[in-house]
Amino acid sequence: MAGNDWINSYLEAILDAGPGLDDAKSSLLLRERGHFSPTRYFVEEVITGFDETDLHRSWVKAAATRSPQERNTRLENMCWRIWNLARQKKQLEGEEAQRMAKRRLERERGRREATADMSEDLSEGEKGDVVTSDISAHGESNRGRLPRISSIDAMETWASQQKGKKLYIVLISLHGLIRGENMELGRDSDTGGQVKYVVELARALGSMPGVYRVDLLTRQVSSPDVDWSYGEPTEMLTPRDSEGLMDDMGESSGAYIIRIPFGPKDKYIPKELLWPYIPEFVDGALSHIIQMSRALGEQIGGGHPIWPVAIHGHYADAGDSAALLSGALNVPMLFTGHSLGRDKLEQLLKQGRLSKDEINMTYKIVRRIEAEEIALDASEIVITSTGQEIEEQWRLYDGFDPVLERKLRARIKRNVSCYGRFMPRMAVIPPGMEFHHIVPQDGDMEGETEGNEEHPTSPDPHIWSEIARFFTNPRKPMILALARPDPKKNITTLVKAFGECRSLRELANLTLIMGNREGIDEMSSTNSSVLLSVLKLIDKFDLYGQVAYPKHHKQSDVPDIYRLAAKTKGVFINPAFIEPFGLTLIEAAAYGLPMVATKNGGPVDIHRVLDNGLLVDPHDQQSIADALLKLVADKQLWARCRLNGLKNVQLFSWPEHCKTYLSRIASCKPRYPHWQRGDDGDETSESESPGDSLRDIQDISLNLKFSLDGEKSMSSGNDNALESEGDAADRGSKLENAVLTWSKGISKDARKAGSTEKADHHNSAVRFPALRRRKHLLVIAVDCDSDTGLLETIRKIFEAAEKGRSEGSLGFILSTSLTISEIHSFLVSGGLSPNDFDAFICNSGSDLYYSSLNLEDSPFVVDFYYHSHVEYRWGGEGLRKTLVRWAASINDKKAGNAEQLVTAAEQLSTNYCYAFKVHKPEMVPPVKELKKALRIQGLRCHAIYCQNGTRLNVIPVLASRSQALRYLYVRWGVELSKMVVFVGECGDTDYEGLLVGLHKSVILKGTCSSAINQLHANRSYPLSDVMPSDSPNIVQTTEECSSDDIRASLEKLGL
Repeated sequence: MAGNDWINSYLEAILDAGPGLDDAKSSLLLRERGHFSPTRYFVEEVITGFDETDLHRSWVKAAATRSPQERNTRLENMCWRIWNLARQKKQLEGEEAQRMAKRRLERERGRREATADMSEDLSEGEKGDVVTSDISAHGESNRGRLPRISSIDAMETWASQQKGKKLYIVLISLHGLIRGENMELGRDSDTGGQVKYVVELARALGSMPGVYRVDLLTRQVSSPDVDWSYGEPTEMLTPRDSEGLMDDMGESSGAYIIRIPFGPKDKYIPKELLWPYIPEFVDGALSHIIQMSRALGEQIGGGHPIWPVAIHGHYADAGDSAALLSGALNVPMLFTGHSLGRDKLEQLLKQGRLSKDEINMTYKIVRRIEAEEIALDASEIVITSTGQEIEEQWRLYDGFDPVLERKLRARIKRNVSCYGRFMPRMAVIPPGMEFHHIVPQDGDMEGETEGNEEHPTSPDPHIWSEIARFFTNPRKPMILALARPDPKKNITTLVKAFGECRSLRELANLTLIMGNREGIDEMSSTNSSVLLSVLKLIDKFDLYGQVAYPKHHKQSDVPDIYRLAAKTKGVFINPAFIEPFGLTLIEAAAYGLPMVATKNGGPVDIHRVLDNGLLVDPHDQQSIADALLKLVADKQLWARCRLNGLKNVQLFSWPEHCKTYLSRIASCKPRYPHWQRGDDGDETSESESPGDSLRDIQDISLNLKFSLDGEKSMSSGNDNALESEGDAADRGSKLENAVLTWSKGISKDARKAGSTEKADHHNSAVRFPALRRRKHLLVIAVDCDSDTGLLETIRKIFEAAEKGRSEGSLGFILSTSLTISEIHSFLVSGGLSPNDFDAFICNSGSDLYYSSLNLEDSPFVVDFYYHSHVEYRWGGEGLRKTLVRWAASINDKKAGNAEQLVTAAEQLSTNYCYAFKVHKPEMVPPVKELKKALRIQGLRCHAIYCQNGTRLNVIPVLASRSQALRYLYVRWGVELSKMVVFVGECGDTDYEGLLVGLHKSVILKGTCSSAINQLHANRSYPLSDVMPSDSPNIVQTTEECSSDDIRASLEKLGL
């Protein structure tokens, strides 16, 4: 600004607003929830609107005109401080450029290493050319990207093919306020377009042929701050068009909102504070899905459970939940990001207003990004709205590389091994809309249609008068913008473009629907800043009588607002800097409104299909004004765009969206709990004794390796999805039948002498394994410094629970990173028996054993079904080779020619756990760096530092000690709420998963080490981000941690 008039006025305004810069950090929070701060607003305007030269010039002026007056001294100091803020912003931008360059180098290195492993001659598709098929880099059609149904006849043909199916689909959307009718969109930042999308998706899927039931799982909110309807456990979503559906309806069919209670009771909290309660939701959702699957099995499955065909997570928090549920149930997972954390982090860092630590403190952004990475690890399909989301946003993630994905896709198509590497398929499926209730506006403001006795003219909607009262001439064409007052929506540039174009002001009015508000002071700082900027611009360009900005509107008013704009022959505009999709553009087209939209993001794909308007550069104010003026002034162009939109908008209907969606699900390989088979019979029968079938299994234990060495001599891990089927088959029918017989507990005809009478005696009372008979299960998951410490802890727990132990009401599970051989040696040396425990979770959760009834032959029996449950995306030999190479690189970098830092531990490894000895824990990279390196190469696994950091266990991505507990619930019906997990103050790097959920937790004070604390100092995010501070399910003992303390803790938990 010439003469620095604007910046000087801003600085004067800051002084007038009063001291606010003393708490610099809090004053710069972009999304602080509370009252508006003028100081914050003016500081942000200065930092973002002016360069360093302007700021320095103002400081020089203030210093030159210094006087004894306090105001001038404050002005000088303030100029200096704000100048430094601007310099920090520039420094952050430089650091961001370095970070991006580093990421590119890591991606290139990982891609080279992955390609080197896949040493076959590359196909033409792998070399980078387009594969000569309809599969592009992301598994999508290159032509049009939208595989659409071309006619009603085609839809009917497709529908007839689905008639025999009875699918059960689970959708998850956790945050915000979700209900089927009268959605409070815009009530807060968590209740926006995603809420509407997931509700309409569930409703539409529930009406599709072949879909029997759809459950939309969300949070139950019973708070006085919100409507009572959000506390209802179940809400049925009524189909929009129920014609022809009643014949297919069953007892539990249709679409439902299922609200799972988790988190603080009687309190509605923002999504950033939900992270510690995610496992609690997962456990509650798991219980609901199992109950519903069994109920559906009774109704339509011939008595066999109907498991979900897919679990679909929406947003990062639901993606994390869906990954855990998918692993617990062994069913396919889908994911939709909606808004991505890495993209948001990049944008906030570029703004320079906040450091990364401040951003994480406000948004919990690191935890969110890790959840999105986990979703990539577990998802079969990632659904996006546009190709831009894939190319510009998902490629920022370690777990997705478009180039490597193309190579893997080409190899899979040729039935060539991918050496344990996987990439989720990216599917572009634009959101759908309901159009049957929409009637385009035909009349105009000049010539109103006249009513008659049969069709009287209805009165104008109330919202019309609310908007019209702003205008001097309400009959002029209306330029309509519908968006939150968020900086990224770019509303201020639109107002500037309108205000500076005299021709446009003379021809049209501008209507800004910017959510609902009571008062500016009650808005968040970001939203209030935008609104104040808009009001200042209206005043600057004297736009009174030409711009409308109503305070309130209902969701039901939105169609009437579109109709009013169409009635005046107006235009809809979306000027956002980046628009992930742009659902409002489709809505506007359905009402006959041409569009002007940003050229960044989803509107490009929408415009390609609808061809009903113009795309503009959102940073180019003149381009926005020219496009609006062209559409408003050229009536022939306006009419042509209107007709194109009305004709093509049906391509975005919900039926077509769902057809594509279901086709994608059908392409997934079916997965479900492996013991659930048509010939299994009733597993839960109490009248059958497993004693004899167990004897048969123990007789062949040497051949089947039900031994202390786990599965070491069995077939090696799977390299890819194609090889996994062959490896599973190679285990042999004998093993399959033996394990099946054991797990069902069927009595055999061939019995050993003397065992028949005993087996018959216990036939109606004994169930295998013993944990099924327990009232409560105590899970000992204490990661002690030594075997002596663990033995002492076990004895204290046994002593504290002696009464329940002797009665048989309490069972015990040992959960550890040790192998089963190490556990046996530990038990023998400590004078304990394997029968003191009902189950053993070994190798950090990759193996599960039960205690044997015959200790002489073999003290343990392995659960092979657990292996088939967790082997999803296990990298096998390809992963092992990469880990060996990683260990060698660590030794070369950190140790040079000295002793080895990391070495492979073959004797501690099993088929589903690759173990490495760490000789100097303080010198190895943190586990997050190893995860990153493996993800970049397309390897999906769970890496855990354990044994005080002296061991590294790498196990399947969906395996863990906490997931093993969920498996016991799914497999044997052992309720999670009946489990009590004992942990130390710290533990292995999978420690956090053991603390939270529906189970109870007892933290034993004093059972941790400095080495373990060092491990957790390297975690990606603080433990407080994932551990609730006020959970009634978590108790701590005293520092003494005696058996009496443990007994008192159990009594607190109701045992």
